[in-house]
Formats: sequence, structure tokens, C-alpha cells
Amino acid sequence: MAGTLYLIPNTLGQTEAQQAHLLAQIIPDTVQKMTSELTHFVAENAKTTRAFLKLLSQTHPLAKPMQELSITELNVNTPAAALDALLSPLLLGHDVGLISEAGVPAVADPGANLVRLAHQRQIQVRPLVGPSSLLLALMASGLNGQSFAFHGYLPTDAGLRAKRIKELEERSRKESQTQLLIETPYRNAAMLEALANTAAPSTLICVATDLTLESESIQTLSAAEWKKRLQANQAPDFHKKPTVFLFLAN
Repeated sequence: MAGTLYLIPNTLGQTEAQQAHLLAQIIPDTVQKMTSELTHFVAENAKTTRAFLKLLSQTHPLAKPMQELSITELNVNTPAAALDALLSPLLLGHDVGLISEAGVPAVADPGANLVRLAHQRQIQVRPLVGPSSLLLALMASGLNGQSFAFHGYLPTDAGLRAKRIKELEERSRKESQTQLLIETPYRNAAMLEALANTAAPSTLICVATDLTLESESIQTLSAAEWKKRLQANQAPDFHKKPTVFLFLAN
């Protein structure tokens, strides 16, 4: 009988203290316990996964010593032909945990390809509860949570990025739909500047940074207000910090 593919939530970033009691505020205890009992993992980043498991082991002893756990990487560079091999432990009857570098796996994450293949192989997939930066940002934004769309990364070219923002803003206005974006953390400032300068003055823009961490910051302002703040050198403290951008046109 094939094992179960568990979709394991990771933190959205760990504190310097790496304290286990803080983990309990983010990941349910039952999920921590189930994770600690697994011996096979497919991870976007093995190093990040080991750090997470080390933190978890402070309150939930691992099934095996860390060096004996099987942790295989699956990231954007993994060829499609390698996915079958990642399912091998499952077909041999082992349960496997799919874990993202941050947040929930298979959402804006290469793990989605493995989940799709697991369904094709009739392997049971079980998602576990944990933090999603996209949903947390949407919840806290005050924007439309009934209709929304996530678009990932926009073009890095300034002209193409502005064009895409205009397209999404028109869609937002027409459908009253919240638009969600992410950016490489060191380009956060460029993204907010592009949104503030391209969007209509009344369009609402939310910047959600370091969600669930002590440095968490969530601000929703009009494009006009963001533009004023940027001109006054009052940008959010979000340089090199994971950030979700959301906007809703009136």
C-alpha cells in the first residue's frame, strides 16, 4: 500500500532566538507531532528544512536522528523527469512530507508539480494547517476577500512592469478584485514605487511584510498617499524582507 504525501507548513521566517514556544504560535501542535514522526521529506531547501526540524525537535523528538532522515530537494531547477523518483518512497509504503522553504507547500511553490503527479499515481495527498503569507496578507489588508487573484512576480523591466500593473488595475476595477503580487525582497522598493506611480491615485495598496514575525508590518494606503510617503523618504522597513503586495482599484 502506498504511503501518504503530507503537505507540511513551514514558518514564514524564524526568529533569531529560534525558540520552540514561538513555533507553537504559528504551527499547530498536532501538525508538529505528525511532522516529527516522518522519516522522508521532499524539500524546496534542505538547509531550511533541517533548521525547521531542529526547532521542532525541541518539543517533539524526531523519529530518527537528523543525519538519518531522508531529505531530497525539489526546487525550480528540478527537471520534470526527476519527479517520479521523488515518489519512490511513497510507492514503497513510506509516508513523505513535502515542505516549502517558507509557508505552505505547492502554493507559489514548485511542490505543486509533485502533488499533481501524486494524484496521477493515486497517492493520497493530505494538506496540513499552517501559515500562508498570501491569505494572511489578504485577511489583514482590508481589501476584497471575496474575489482575488495571485499573479506571482511581475516583469523586472520598468516599462513592462508598468504595463502589467495597468492591466491588473483595470481588471481589479472591472471585477472589484484584489490583486496579489510578490517580489524578490531586494526589489521591494522598486515594486512599491512602480505601484504608487502607475496606479490611479485612489487605488488602495497594501504592503504586508514579515508576516507572523516580531517585525511584522501591514499598511494599506491609497496610491496617492504612498507616493507622498515615498517622496518624503518614509518607505516601509521592508528592504530584503519577504513582502506581499496587494491592490484594489475603485
